[in-house]
Amino acid sequence: MTAKGCSHTWKMINVAYGHIITEKCSKCYIVSTYFSFEDRPPLEEHREGDHFWNVMESAQSFRFDFQCTRCSQIVHFDELMGLLMCTGCDKNCEAEKIQQSHEKERTWVYVAFGFLPIADHKQLSREQIAMLEDFFNQRRKSADSRIKIVSQELVPDFSLCYGAVIKDVNMLSLTPPEADDSQLIHYLGGKR
Repeated sequence: MTAKGCSHTWKMINVAYGHIITEKCSKCYIVSTYFSFEDRPPLEEHREGDHFWNVMESAQSFRFDFQCTRCSQIVHFDELMGLLMCTGCDKNCEAEKIQQSHEKERTWVYVAFGFLPIADHKQLSREQIAMLEDFFNQRRKSADSRIKIVSQELVPDFSLCYGAVIKDVNMLSLTPPEADDSQLIHYLGGKR
């Protein structure tokens, strides 16, 4: 079956753990993000050209690609910084409005963020966001809730967003890890 005619079933490949580092220039106030694969990422101030970068935050996360189990097509997600669960921190945010409008349907909203500054980095396409949503929901066929993935364009200011970052590949599974599955169930909006 060719990739074009395939009704894809995605699996994660090339999973790599690391940290999302968020920095802010103390001179021009630009916020920048990058992914570090180091166990202990560099968190010190540094100068780069005209910028004086100070670390604002470091969050554990992971990178991955998708491969279709039917046609073997591979889709890279180099543009994806992270997935954040909408926590309703800003009632004027479009992601929160979508969360509120889907609440009765038990639909959980996650925001797919790309790297900052937006003008300097290629961002996720609508097709990639749709693939992420398909991936989450194909794993939830027996669940009584759904996942909706939206673009970061709906969040007016990333630096003010309190969304919960998905930190672990086990948070994307319906099979709980053996140790402690309470965090997994919380992040995926499920119930015991």
